[in-house]
Amino acid sequence: MRLRLLLPPLVLFFLAPSVLLAQHSAASEHFRIAGVFQLPVLTQDQFNQLSSQALMGDREAQYWLAVLYNGDGKVVPKDSVKFLDWLNKSAEQGYAPAQRILEGFTMNLSGTNRDPVKNEMYLLRGAEQGNADSQFWLGAAYEQNWFGTTDLKEAAKWYRKAAEQGQPDAQTSLGMLYEDGDGVEQDYAVAAEWYRKAAEHVPDLGGAGVGRTRLAFLYMEGRGVPKDYVQAYMWFWVRDPEHVTNLKDLASQMTPEQIHTAKHLAEQWEKEHPSP
Repeated sequence: MRLRLLLPPLVLFFLAPSVLLAQHSAASEHFRIAGVFQLPVLTQDQFNQLSSQALMGDREAQYWLAVLYNGDGKVVPKDSVKFLDWLNKSAEQGYAPAQRILEGFTMNLSGTNRDPVKNEMYLLRGAEQGNADSQFWLGAAYEQNWFGTTDLKEAAKWYRKAAEQGQPDAQTSLGMLYEDGDGVEQDYAVAAEWYRKAAEHVPDLGGAGVGRTRLAFLYMEGRGVPKDYVQAYMWFWVRDPEHVTNLKDLASQMTPEQIHTAKHLAEQWEKEHPSP
């Protein structure tokens, strides 16, 4: 079974606090977020300050808030869902310690020494609590046979739950199931709808970028949507104006006026969807 998209670094990992803390230099003793907090003796005011900074988008604060929610419960009650949410938020902003932890989980899931029962339990717990990232990875696990069995219908079920919450990786993965007719009845129009939802996300990490490319191909080939080279060119351009191969191949079939229109639409779209 081929991997449907380049899996992003936004994965799930439930580690012991000691493992988490080892990912950051001197993390077992202290960390610095607008000052120095001592994890074992964090006061309520310090926790409130950390939470406030995390909510404001500070990626390091988000990482350490995740650490606390995966701790021993002395500062805040242990909460695997909140741990996952904050770790993903930090990783999405490119914070290396969070990304390393999450990337490690991908290797653990797909590696030869994985514990499929425990991994399925972790993902299922978060998925049943409504966590979109857990739902997406549970779908990926069922599709990619990470638990010892491939179940495309179950994969589609969990992809859909995550996709309906706006998870772009799940939206693209669900779209690809519909495009290929795996686990669901083949339907190019539905595939296009999910690709479009993913494509609207900014930035175009993981599923968002793949969704733009897949949507462009559907427009180019007229599957599920009217054949439209202008729309195809626009989505290829929005995805990556340096992606010369697709753009050149498509441009050879377009008039200069069509190319100009497509670039104008792409520029307009980008103005309406500024990167954060």
